[in-house]
Amino acid sequence: MSAIQAQGRQFGPYPVDKSQTFAETKLSFAFVNLKPVVPGHVLVSPDRVVQSFEDLEPGEVADLWLLVQKVGKVIKPHFKAASLTFAVQDGPAAGQSVPHLHVHILPRREGDFANNDEVYDAIDDQANAYRPKEASGQKLDMEAERRLRSPEEMSAEAAELRKAMSAFDQ
Repeated sequence: MSAIQAQGRQFGPYPVDKSQTFAETKLSFAFVNLKPVVPGHVLVSPDRVVQSFEDLEPGEVADLWLLVQKVGKVIKPHFKAASLTFAVQDGPAAGQSVPHLHVHILPRREGDFANNDEVYDAIDDQANAYRPKEASGQKLDMEAERRLRSPEEMSAEAAELRKAMSAFDQ
């Protein structure tokens, strides 16, 4: 990796100072988070400002995830983490607050959240700092919405998705 670009980058509408960027590739960059959920919570984003994962070119997808992997290999021991959480909120309804695709990387420790899935609520709460008030939707009660599915339901969904993937590849 070369020296960090002389000028900063954009994270959606927000400038990212070069001093906040700690890794880069030809097509992606990694930077520290303004409001981390846990110590070491960082972001990796493509240089090109795109809102959705589907907007990336194949080379950008590979570049982004290779940088995510490399950053994870570095921050896990640096923050003495037991594991890592990788999260992408792809669009406003998924909790994306900045209209620029980005991957959250969170170093995790045993017991850092009483319920492990609370990390996602924390990421969403952190994102609310950027979200306009009128963009807030009704919060779902995830436990009320979740139910165990039968193997048959799961198989049927997988078959539908295989068909959709096959159509996409043509």
